[in-house]
Amino acid sequence: MPQLKKRSVLLSGHATSIALEPEFWAVLDEMAQARGVSLAALIVGVDRARAGRPLASACRVAALTYARGG
Repeated sequence: MPQLKKRSVLLSGHATSIALEPEFWAVLDEMAQARGVSLAALIVGVDRARAGRPLASACRVAALTYARGG
C-alpha cells in the first residue's frame, strides 16, 4: 500500500495540508500543467467546487475525472 504524501497549500489565506497517494499527486500535477496553472491554483479551484466533500476526496475525484478524460 503506497504511503500518503502531504503537501501544503494556502486556501483563503490559511495553510492547509492535503495527504494523497503519490499517484494522485502525479495526476494533479499533470492537470495543473495541462491547464497552465500552478498546483496550488488547481487545488484552490477544486476547493471552490467541492460542495462539502472533504478536500482530499475532492482532489481524488478531480484526478480520476481528469484521468478518465473528463
